[in-house]
Amino acid sequence: MVCFIGRSNVGKSSLIKALFSLAPEVEVRVSKKPGHTKKMNFFKVGKHFTVVDMPGYGFRAPEDFVDMVETYLKERRNLKRTFLLVDSVVGIQKTDNIAIEMCEEFALPYVIVLTKIDKSSKGHLLKQVLQIQKFVNMKTQGCFPQLFPVSAVTFSGIHLLRCFIASVTGNLD
Repeated sequence: MVCFIGRSNVGKSSLIKALFSLAPEVEVRVSKKPGHTKKMNFFKVGKHFTVVDMPGYGFRAPEDFVDMVETYLKERRNLKRTFLLVDSVVGIQKTDNIAIEMCEEFALPYVIVLTKIDKSSKGHLLKQVLQIQKFVNMKTQGCFPQLFPVSAVTFSGIHLLRCFIASVTGNLD
């Protein structure tokens, strides 16, 4: 089991849809309006594992967000990895820091995925990657040391992230 968490409008549902576009049983609806996911959505990927699309935090977050997500993350023993999505255009925000602190406090293995790289200039993206990489190296314990920059629009970085998910869930042949 893996879960995707991030701010509202960071592109969680779009990323899940892009990642599992080859798995017809994973049918993800993507809304035009940010903050549309209000409950945890579970998607079975064949017989292999489950993907959880968490509601977004920050703008339009559901009232019970903290209770729902904290309880889930704390008590889910079969959770292999948490994917924390950060918008590459704006970088790590205060609300992202709260999610990072939660992952650190619960000693969860997590990965930072930079979304919407198609919306950043190469120079801006490089600056964000270096800044976030420095943050990960100096301020985190449980974060995987490699960032995954991706675009759900151009599919850039999707294959590598797909392979990483297959690896952490034990589904690499």
